[in-house]
Amino acid sequence: MGRKYTIRDQEQFYFVTFTVVYWLDIFIREEYKSIFLESVKYCQKEKGLLVGGWCIMTSHIHLILGAKGDNKLEDIIRDLKSYTSRHIRKYLENNPQESRREWLLWLMKRAGTKKSNNKDFQFWQQHNHPIELSSNEIMQQRLDYIHNNPVEAHFVENPSDWIYSSASSYEGKKGLIKIYHLD
Repeated sequence: MGRKYTIRDQEQFYFVTFTVVYWLDIFIREEYKSIFLESVKYCQKEKGLLVGGWCIMTSHIHLILGAKGDNKLEDIIRDLKSYTSRHIRKYLENNPQESRREWLLWLMKRAGTKKSNNKDFQFWQQHNHPIELSSNEIMQQRLDYIHNNPVEAHFVENPSDWIYSSASSYEGKKGLIKIYHLD
């Protein structure tokens, strides 16, 4: 990770994107979204993860993240990605109902063998490109971008209609995960 994309200030929130290798549409299935959301909830409860905004798309996830307590944000991100990678792989390997199982596993194993810091499997692309949200204006721009992603993809007409995002939480409704409101 270059200096431009480094978490320097543990007191700040950062915009990050987790992208599945080859932009594979993994998150079209509820099971995979649930694995990710459960991991986020665990990190919130046990590691001090603060989520200011989020949106799960089919092949990637946008987040605004911060940390409180002793754990560094980059360590929490590493653990979150590692956990979801292992558990989604396990689910893929053991779910005969997954019609794309062999193809997905083949692609992820192929991606894993191409990177020297992997053993034999890669689920996420390695970079997150954390962008420090140093002002309210930048934070609001990123939050709007995250919430409008499903609208731009023509999945929904209104951001709050996409249940796999924090948009409804900012309208006072209960979302799928606890939000640290940025406003």
